Formats: sequence, structure tokens, C-alpha cells
Amino acid sequence: MNKRKIEVRTFADLAAEGKTAEYLYWVGSACSYDDRAKKISRDFVRILEHAKVDYAVLGLEETDSGDVAKRSGNEFLFQMQAMQIIEMLNTYGIRKVITTDPHDFNLFKNEYPDLGGQFQVWHHSQFIQQLASSGKLKLAGDAFQGKRVTFHDPCYLGRGNGEYEAPRGILSGLGAKLVEMERSRSRSMCCGAGGAQMFKEPEKGKMEVNALRTQQALETQPQVIATGCPFCMTMMSDGIKYKDLQTQVEVLDLAEIVSRSLKLAPTD
Repeated sequence: MNKRKIEVRTFADLAAEGKTAEYLYWVGSACSYDDRAKKISRDFVRILEHAKVDYAVLGLEETDSGDVAKRSGNEFLFQMQAMQIIEMLNTYGIRKVITTDPHDFNLFKNEYPDLGGQFQVWHHSQFIQQLASSGKLKLAGDAFQGKRVTFHDPCYLGRGNGEYEAPRGILSGLGAKLVEMERSRSRSMCCGAGGAQMFKEPEKGKMEVNALRTQQALETQPQVIATGCPFCMTMMSDGIKYKDLQTQVEVLDLAEIVSRSLKLAPTD
């Protein structure tokens, strides 16, 4: 089945026509530049289109959120990046933001307000769950029916912001058999990428964090390891490659899982 081509609108294009959109989909650096993570953004766009959400993106105007700068200790650079973003969003009158990156979700929700950025913010798991609950998503319900799925809680979604139910509600709603790791929810372990650790070498003499976390996931004997963060996706995927289990266990973002489960029109 061919997927129809989707033309994603930008706020700049809409502004030129005297229009705007209700929601900004903040794509984030990982989902903009990393080839694997781009699949997350594409599938989330398919979900937004399917549910007829009034959204747009910033396109080439979107810059890095400043999370890595802040976590690595460069507060000055972070504030420069953040204030530039806040000014641009305020210029467009944007008040509602959805993002597929928990790090950016955390910044928009908890740290931008101190710099003048007042926005309603959703992580995509929360937004998808709302769409499903309101009946705006038509799901086939058989793509993951009965499959053993374990969910890895992203740090900035779970422990950082207390969101544990939305991702699990999505998976349960698709009929997946949710199998929890021993360390899950508030006891979940980091994938190894947070706090700018993605960009440094692992400490010598220790098992790499992502390999340890992947081993914990494999103990549940999953068919799918579900994630809700592009950085977690990279780390868990690398862990599966290290174990040479790519043909046995899939690592998928929630957006990819839901996208596979959409009831599509013949032209999609």
C-alpha cells in the first residue's frame, strides 16, 4: 500500500497568507537530523494528519532547544538559544506545543517559563493518548495484538515529569501484552544518553549504560522494546545490535507503533 505524500505547513508560510495553526509540532534536533529518528517525526506527522489536527512546524526557523548546552554546563548558550526560540514563538502567537523529545518537553514545560516562555506543552505520548481517548484516531488494533512489549521510561518524561500512564495506555489500547522491566516507572534506569552523556565516551571499566539497560529489557523476553524518546531509541537500538538480536527484537517509538496501527484509506 502506497503512503500518500504529506505536505507539512510551516508557520512562516501560514503567516504569509494571514493564517496560523493551533499547535506547533516542535520536531527537535534528533528527529530533524538523525536518519533513524526522522522516522519518528514522519510517523507522528501521519498521526496528526490522520486525526486532522490543526498543526504546523517551524521548518528552517527551528533551532536547537538548548538542552544539551544546559546539561553540559553552558548556561549562557542555553539562555541565548531559549530566548531566541521564545521570541520567535511569541511573534507567531504560538501557545500550544507538541514534541516527540522528552528533553525538549521538559524545557518548554519547566525551564522556558523562567525566561518568559508560557506555553501549553504535550509530549507526543500524552497527545496521542488524548486523540485516542477522544475517538479521533481510528486504530486497526491487530498489528500489535498479543505481542510482548516492554516500555522503557525516558528520564525526562517519567522521573522528570511524572508521566507513566500515557505510553502504557497507548500500548494497552492496541492490545499489546505489556511486560514490565524490574526497573520501570519511578525506578526506571537511564538509557545512558541523558544529561549530554550522548556526546561523551563511556567511563572505562564499566559496562556501557545502554547495554545494561537493554539487558534489563531483554529479561522480559519482549518482541518489541517501546520507547518515547529519540535518544532512547538510539541507545536501545545500539544495545540490540550489540546483542545481535535485530531480527528478533524491534525497537520502536510509540509514534511508529501507533502509525502502524492506523486504519488507512486506500490512497494512504
